Amino acid sequence: MSGETAPQDFGTLPDGRPVTAHTLRAPGGLSLRVLDLGATVQALHVPDGSGGSTNVVLGHPDAAGYAAHADAYLGSVVGRCANRISGARFRLDGEPVQLAANEGGNTLHGGPDGFHRRTWQVLDAGPDRLVLELVSPDGDQGFPGRLVLRAVYAVAEDVVSLDLEARTDAPTVVGPASHVYLNLAGEGSGTVDDHRLTVEADRYLPVGPDGLPLGGLAAVAGTPFDLTAPARIGDRVRAEHPQTIAVGGIDHSFDLRGTGLRRAARLEHPVSGRSVELWTDQPALQVYTGNALDAAGSSGRRYRQGDGVALEPQRHPDSPNRPELSDPVLRPGGTYRSRTEWRFRP
Repeated sequence: MSGETAPQDFGTLPDGRPVTAHTLRAPGGLSLRVLDLGATVQALHVPDGSGGSTNVVLGHPDAAGYAAHADAYLGSVVGRCANRISGARFRLDGEPVQLAANEGGNTLHGGPDGFHRRTWQVLDAGPDRLVLELVSPDGDQGFPGRLVLRAVYAVAEDVVSLDLEARTDAPTVVGPASHVYLNLAGEGSGTVDDHRLTVEADRYLPVGPDGLPLGGLAAVAGTPFDLTAPARIGDRVRAEHPQTIAVGGIDHSFDLRGTGLRRAARLEHPVSGRSVELWTDQPALQVYTGNALDAAGSSGRRYRQGDGVALEPQRHPDSPNRPELSDPVLRPGGTYRSRTEWRFRP
């Protein structure tokens, strides 16, 4: 490993696996702590302009916290396929594929033993870059094909980036995503109600109470999901609308404008003046307002509903059954790639 920064002991899981943390630092003072468990962002400190810094992501305090609250997915890379797959099944090249279910009869974020629960191998670690890899065998959680997924985190000045790259030896479906929760007021400071959110999308995907698509994409105009201009999150979460009532807030996929690496969202905290732009090359952005949060926080405060917002670049939910929304199929010889950037401002 070139220029490796010393990993820190982060505790032990109930099955005896040790968890280590790696801290990346940018010249401007930004620092990122990533765990080998789940390729998880555990902390992200951004400079506050007065010589200090503030942690703006939610995380657990130790390995035991991640084991006890694994299904909060705090900061993890989830997969093989992020989001929900209806009935824990789909057809691939005409053949039925049965998956492991973990949310009712559906598969969420890769199944009961998804990538967020795995220990990833550290391939390279330096002061400002970390490379992790996970090998998912054929039949893992029911998914066909041996998949090799690599995650590369990097920091530079006021930008954090995550590159994901996957290859397979047999046809399969792939759609991992970062599940970082943000709170620009600071981790443990309460709800994100007063944050303002902009999403670069004119359409969103209505869902049922199970979070699965009801049909096709719908216009955001005239709904609480019109985030084309900055909107206070608390106002939109509590809006009287069948879709916010169905899931207790916002837990919806937005169909992003354009293609390639472009701005997907902007989150602002007016009181502190902090903001972050999320850039991605993915077709959709899942916005989740922490409607069911209830977990131990890294600062000792317990997270409750609405204490963070997850902005998850990915394919649309149930894509293996809805390829017209976004096609998740990866074949041998092909490479899945995605890039996410968090661009911070003081």
